[in-house]
Amino acid sequence: QVQLVESGGGLVQAGGSLRLSCAASGSIFGANTMGWYRQVPGKQRDLVALLTSAAYTNYAAAVKGRFTISRGSDVNTVYLQMNSLKPEDTAVYYCNLYHWATSRDYWGQGTQVTVSS
Repeated sequence: QVQLVESGGGLVQAGGSLRLSCAASGSIFGANTMGWYRQVPGKQRDLVALLTSAAYTNYAAAVKGRFTISRGSDVNTVYLQMNSLKPEDTAVYYCNLYHWATSRDYWGQGTQVTVSS
């Protein structure tokens, strides 16, 4: 079983920064893709950024140039550095791990990010 634990959400003023962290534990062997998604009430969960084991990154157009996804020295930890935050970035942010060997998706519990204007 794989568990994802997120931290780092909170309340920040527009223009500020936050860093989200996600630590994965459990039976993780081989290649995986880790990423961040966000969801606001009544809407679908959307991709924010992802990072593959091969260091390929992909960002949503709305965050490109402001957010950076990276892995820690422990490759099963992923960060999302969020700069120049805007009120429209307000959402619950979820960490995701896709394990290629088993084709399974795992999700964290979510962390609230609120950006005030």
